[in-house]
Amino acid sequence: MATLASRGILGTFFHAPDRGAIEVLEDTLILLDETGAITQVFGPEDPGYRFELDRLDNEVLYLPEGTYGLPGFVDLHVHAPQYPQLGLALDEPLEVWLHKYTFPLEARYADLDFARQTYETLVADLLATGTTTALYFATVHREATQVLADICIEKGQRALVGKVVMDDPAACPDYYRDATTEAALADTRAVIEYIKGHTQNAQGRVLPVVTPRFIASCTDEGLAGLGKIAAETGCHVQTHCSESDWAHGHVLARYGHTDAEALDRFGLVTRRSVLAHSNFLTDADMDRLVARGAAVAHCALSNAYFANSVFPLRQALEKQLHVGLGTDISGGPSASMFEACRMTVAASRMLEDGVDAALPAAKRGRPDSRIDLVTAFHLATAGGGIALDLPIGRFAPGYRFDAVAIDSTAPQGGIRLFGETQPQAIFEKLLYGATRANVAAVWVDGEQVVGSP
Repeated sequence: MATLASRGILGTFFHAPDRGAIEVLEDTLILLDETGAITQVFGPEDPGYRFELDRLDNEVLYLPEGTYGLPGFVDLHVHAPQYPQLGLALDEPLEVWLHKYTFPLEARYADLDFARQTYETLVADLLATGTTTALYFATVHREATQVLADICIEKGQRALVGKVVMDDPAACPDYYRDATTEAALADTRAVIEYIKGHTQNAQGRVLPVVTPRFIASCTDEGLAGLGKIAAETGCHVQTHCSESDWAHGHVLARYGHTDAEALDRFGLVTRRSVLAHSNFLTDADMDRLVARGAAVAHCALSNAYFANSVFPLRQALEKQLHVGLGTDISGGPSASMFEACRMTVAASRMLEDGVDAALPAAKRGRPDSRIDLVTAFHLATAGGGIALDLPIGRFAPGYRFDAVAIDSTAPQGGIRLFGETQPQAIFEKLLYGATRANVAAVWVDGEQVVGSP
């Protein structure tokens, strides 16, 4: 892989460090150190701009005309083993879909050859569509989870990888579950140690994650043990939270309180926790997550298929809850974070306007629910970085240079510019039109992982 380390890149960049505002960095020079961290960002009017260009001379990479830089996308919810069924099996309720399609597929990852083939394709495809960071659920298999971490390291993707825990024999099928609670916890520790001790992962670009699938798949002993591991290791935590009527109702019936409260009682809601979906969070749940500094992975596209409701994103943001976006491969039919941004906007509009034409307009929706494209883009980049407590998602000193070059002139791509010169118009066309063919290059930590050097 080519690298930009100790060099610079010059071009026009878009980023959204804060919610609701796009920053346009026109003709901007970004300098990196040898680790891939951004050291300085110079605009054409800044002192030192011309000096640095002259000093670096041919070490500066110039984005071609019509090509624009974006921060790499952060996908906060990916079921890596489900990639083979992306775009399939979306015709059942969640609890049926899991047993009819998903668990049989995930059970196949006991075969490490199958695991490697699938995971290599997935990671390469996500990088090629601009996903520089992914938060991965793997399977219950320790060895296959380690294979996924190996592949992320090999291909240069920033990733967080978790061995899924499903230790409740009363809830999980005989053919796909942890043998015992003790084995589930031991394998979780083994994966954490493997990733942290990996000889090719000295920079910690790939991190381990404590991963109870959801409360419905785990025993109380398993959940408590995972909470203890999270506290001892400081690892990230990921799980599902109040995704659907069924999932939400299961926890209420089991404990008499919500997912968020139950997870918190088990020590699984921390500053480094990401709770997927969370459609049925109460006001008190949101306040609890805010107090802990935890985050929600909002998966607007898959929610349309499985969640039975629309996540109240605007309300969560106004409460200062950390939120990023996820594709939820394969709970939705697209692996693209561009599509995740678009659907996030669309879902918020449907929540605000309502969907039942038989009702009067004033009673049809939930007022003040919409968000705009800039906010969705922020959540998919800087917001994801905040959720993970990692220095990614923006072009600023101290942040990692994870970036995507979008070629608006690619003939096979979906972007068509007709002489637009206003940055806002160009940005909107990039986000609404970009396809894989428009992704000209991708960098992680300044290393080029997609595209020609």
